[in-house]
Amino acid sequence: MNSHTSFKGYSVVSCGTLRAEVEYLQNTGFLDADKVLFTAPGLHEKQKELQKQLVRQLENARKYSDKIIVLFGERCYLDPDDPYRNIDRLLEENGPEITRVHAKNCIDMLSGEDEREKIRNGRKIYWLTPGWVQYWKVIFSKWDAGMANETFPVNDSAIVLDATGSFDEICEKTPEKILEFSDWMKLGIESHQVTLGRFKELLLEQIKQ
Repeated sequence: MNSHTSFKGYSVVSCGTLRAEVEYLQNTGFLDADKVLFTAPGLHEKQKELQKQLVRQLENARKYSDKIIVLFGERCYLDPDDPYRNIDRLLEENGPEITRVHAKNCIDMLSGEDEREKIRNGRKIYWLTPGWVQYWKVIFSKWDAGMANETFPVNDSAIVLDATGSFDEICEKTPEKILEFSDWMKLGIESHQVTLGRFKELLLEQIKQ
């Protein structure tokens, strides 16, 4: 790996929903960060717990590196008591040398708006990543049937953006997990293969700054 693309000197703090993609980048040698830490998946539904876990993992990351890259989207956190205190304000409060990838959420990290528009092909889509399928009971633990009925069936389909073959693995090993999620959403689930090119570029932007 060329020195200018090395993540040495950086630690990464990521939402656990992206674990499969992040670990794939580690295992293939692209992401050679000093330390990679995760929060629990899907905490955007539990904002106070998200803040608690994110701050704790930022403190842990400081033990390994002065510079930290955060894999959370701009829409993943908003203080329920202060609408001006968003994810970036929270990161600023936790010291210098913390940067966040420029994306709205984990879906946007894996596939940009233009690519999603092509995949959508005129349909109304509820977007997912393999992590959402893996941890859906955790992510939607506070949802009742009414919320699910209001949210999902207005779409034509749910599409999983699969960059690592994780969805195929879930299909093979625990197909009942996908069927149960699909039944709960009252929506068909299909997968679409994407590359990790966009995700890599978003990460590289943080070390080129």
